[in-house]
Amino acid sequence: MESKEVLLLKKALERQKKARNQAEKILEEKSKELYDVSKHLESSNARLQSLLNEKTTELDGVFVNIVDPYVVMDLQFNIIKMNASAVEFLGYDSDKENVNLTGLIHPDFMEYTKESVKSLFEVGTLKNYRSKIFVKDKSEKFIQVNSSLIYDKHRNPIAAQGIIRDITQEMEIKQLLAAQKKELDIIVQNSPLGIVLTVNGRIVKSNKTFQSLIGYTESDLKNMHIENISTAEDTNKSMDLISQMNLGELDHFVINKKYIRKDGSTLWAKTSVNAFKNAEGVVKYQVAMIEDISIERDLEIQKEELLAELEASNKGLQEYAHIVSHDLKSPLRSISALSTWLYEDYKTVLDENGVAQLQMMQEKVEAMDKLIDGILKYSTVSSDTITTSEVDINEVIKEITDIIYIPDHVEVKVIKKLPTILADKTKIHQLFQNFLSNAVVHIENEVGEVNIDCVELDEHWQFSIEDNGVGIPKEYHEKIFKIFQSVGNKERSTGIGLSIVKKIIDLHEGAVWLESEVGVGTTFFFTLKK
Repeated sequence: MESKEVLLLKKALERQKKARNQAEKILEEKSKELYDVSKHLESSNARLQSLLNEKTTELDGVFVNIVDPYVVMDLQFNIIKMNASAVEFLGYDSDKENVNLTGLIHPDFMEYTKESVKSLFEVGTLKNYRSKIFVKDKSEKFIQVNSSLIYDKHRNPIAAQGIIRDITQEMEIKQLLAAQKKELDIIVQNSPLGIVLTVNGRIVKSNKTFQSLIGYTESDLKNMHIENISTAEDTNKSMDLISQMNLGELDHFVINKKYIRKDGSTLWAKTSVNAFKNAEGVVKYQVAMIEDISIERDLEIQKEELLAELEASNKGLQEYAHIVSHDLKSPLRSISALSTWLYEDYKTVLDENGVAQLQMMQEKVEAMDKLIDGILKYSTVSSDTITTSEVDINEVIKEITDIIYIPDHVEVKVIKKLPTILADKTKIHQLFQNFLSNAVVHIENEVGEVNIDCVELDEHWQFSIEDNGVGIPKEYHEKIFKIFQSVGNKERSTGIGLSIVKKIIDLHEGAVWLESEVGVGTTFFFTLKK
């Protein structure tokens, strides 16, 4: 029989064995949990490392592929890292040499740069910093920099980064524009024309010339309205045109108007207005150029008055010519009748000399009659009597050669077909009839020739009438176109025909001249407006 002590010992050992087994089981479970956690941490670390590598690769790609120059610097602005664009732009490579950005700054921008750096450290960012620098080849470049500080995990600054943009061309353009603006301002201020900038009729800016013309200072004019220096009628006209301009119906207009000077006097001026539009086509303002036409306006008024007087005088002259023609022709007809009666009643009684005297009297009466007709025709040739239509010159020549006397030994030839022109048919008929009548009557050669030709010019038709007649001395080449001037046999000419020709050609905006050699012939040239 076992003793009580042995039994107690066995029970204690059994409890101990059970406790050990339980502890081992717990340890085994905890070890498994620890193993699982360890494996999970290994997997997580692997994923984190992969993600870190991926993000690092992406960041390196972004750094390398930034289009603008990009640099990373320490707090003393020594470049730690730079991308290919920065290497290309600056000419330096931080992997091969030490580069400090402060050493590149142009002296003119040094103080401004110090203030900008101070702002960077205080705020942590620097935006749109602009400066001029020297790159490696010693050339000057304008740059714009956007920079920021880089911090550690305790928010202590450890470096800085910056993107550099080359704005050299932009600055050069700005400087060029500034220079051109200065030149333009000089031109505008010294222009002989007044120049005014307006917005919907309100004056924004004006040059010295306009200020001098109008008598106001620049400060007086600024923000004044057009209506303050214009008559009511001219203001309404101007504002109507500006309204059309704002609606896009007009880009430009010209108006002659009166400006009211500061002293109350008026200035007549030609005003040319142009619209200045923005990219959307909306009118931002109007530019007006003002030219003083006071003298021209006074001359125009004088011209109008003179024309009115001349018109009245011409009308009176024409009426007088008709009256004189009637009053002169009446006694001429009586003289002609009396001479005819004397001749018929006493031709058998009178001797040869007496008959000759009566015939001479009749010829003088006829010559006087022609002279009166010529004066009447000359007085009636004016712009008031012109009726424009299409005139076939070939038909005109045929009509004339059918009615005028052409001696048997003279031939009138048209060299080539003549044009149809826009003119007054009656006046053109008078024109050619005078030329042809003069030509055929002054040919004394056994074989006479009159050649008619035409050449087309840009704005005129140039006609020529050539004959092989007696010719005209040089000293008469200009005189013959004046009234009562003629050459040669006075019995055959009244001295009015070519003056009528000159007047008709003037009415048709043409010119007339001649080439002639005595004993060889004459060529008359004249032009008529198309």
